Amino acid sequence: MKYVIGVDLGTSAVKILLVSEQGAVVQTVSKPYPLYHDKTGYSEQDPEDWVTGTIDGLQELLQEFGGNPEDIEGISFSGQMHGLVLMDDSNSVLRRAILWNDTRTTAECRSIVDLVGQERLLEITKNPALEGFTLPKILWVKEHEPEIFNQATAFVLPKDYLRYRMTGELQMEFSDAAGTLLLDISKKQWSGEICKLLDLDESICPPLVDSHTEVGTLTAEFAEASGLAQTTRVFAGGADNACGAIGSGILEDGKTLCSIGTSGVVLSYEASDDKDFDGKVHYFNHAAPDAFYTMGVTLSAGYSLTWFKEVFAADESFDELLADIAAVPAGSNGLLFTPYLVGERTPHADAAIRASFIGMDSSHQRKDFARAVLEGITFSMNESIEIFRANGKHIDTIVSIGGGAQNEDWLQMQADIFNAKIVRLRSEQGPGMGAAILAAFGCGWFESLQACADVFLEEDKEFLPDASNVERYEKLFAVYTEVYEQTKGLNEKLAAFRK
Repeated sequence: MKYVIGVDLGTSAVKILLVSEQGAVVQTVSKPYPLYHDKTGYSEQDPEDWVTGTIDGLQELLQEFGGNPEDIEGISFSGQMHGLVLMDDSNSVLRRAILWNDTRTTAECRSIVDLVGQERLLEITKNPALEGFTLPKILWVKEHEPEIFNQATAFVLPKDYLRYRMTGELQMEFSDAAGTLLLDISKKQWSGEICKLLDLDESICPPLVDSHTEVGTLTAEFAEASGLAQTTRVFAGGADNACGAIGSGILEDGKTLCSIGTSGVVLSYEASDDKDFDGKVHYFNHAAPDAFYTMGVTLSAGYSLTWFKEVFAADESFDELLADIAAVPAGSNGLLFTPYLVGERTPHADAAIRASFIGMDSSHQRKDFARAVLEGITFSMNESIEIFRANGKHIDTIVSIGGGAQNEDWLQMQADIFNAKIVRLRSEQGPGMGAAILAAFGCGWFESLQACADVFLEEDKEFLPDASNVERYEKLFAVYTEVYEQTKGLNEKLAAFRK
């Protein structure tokens, strides 16, 4: 029996999956590491923690596996996007990594737009300048830490640094490079034009490879530290959302992913780079060969439900909190929630907007509020789906993963609001499974990623839209879309009263 490993380098922990040739998840291990928030808006991690956590996780995984490490043929990666790791001429890390959820770079985003131009930026990168992306972080270090920046000879993203420490080879693959704001998405090459306009030496951009490319084998040092065989083949891997798509079978037109974790992602497969979404949704290179994906983001998806539970039902489980929502009709008896607890990303890139309950009266009970929270989260994600459809995409099947797939009432709600078939997977491993599929494909076990996904992934249950609820939700969604503009000015005034 042969095996592959998928390493999912997340924001809070590294999760490692050992997967067999039949797609069975034989072993999983998770190792947490700290986040550093030295100032408001700052979010950083020490790259050495990623390496240490991965080594510790691999040691534990192999101990529990008990088999021969030489039977583990390949390893690949999924990683948190956008994070900046700066390295000097000896490939030593110069400072802690600045992460995707760091928001210190508003001024740098304005500079990018001023110097490159919004229209030209969208033509090259297909994405607007947002604080989360990597380029603004590079410019921030250049402006505020010049003594560090002047030593930098290369930058990589988190999983690329981990892979470098495992192989001694430094590259970046296209799905993560697409999230830097420095990649020409269509040409699949670094943009010399953007580098020149922003006075950056293009040589700091690492060599580019495909996600399924074999980039080397383990160094003797890493093999000894982890317990893996030095012959283990190492493949480049992909960005977490791209790998989440692969790990959910989003590998052909018409298929879309709805992932509800702390934040929410709606991701749809694109066979070409020729659609124009005017920057309203993200447009990235897929980890699947010669493909792309579009993506909308809800910043406070599962977080909205967690917040509601912690404030109003701290001593109860999520199951207890949601036990009665099926008894509440679609529309929550006229109660509407907008999930803007920490601002919003799609379609409103607005850090100042805040959440609202609209339509409260004395007849409403806690179960109405609970259902309204779920509906509001789903409405927010439907805004991304509506953008896709307005631009000619046909969306008929949506795979739901994450917290939103754990409750069947919520899954039915998604079917009704999205007006599409919702599919729940039997064994949901998300980005880690996508990384394992990339390794299996790279090892030559299957002729395509789709063939591998057909074996590794299994559907559990389908949820079809209810026509009467679809009609009701279409009317309510029209009201939901009005709330942002109606409350934007009010929230700007209220900001002065927040501590």
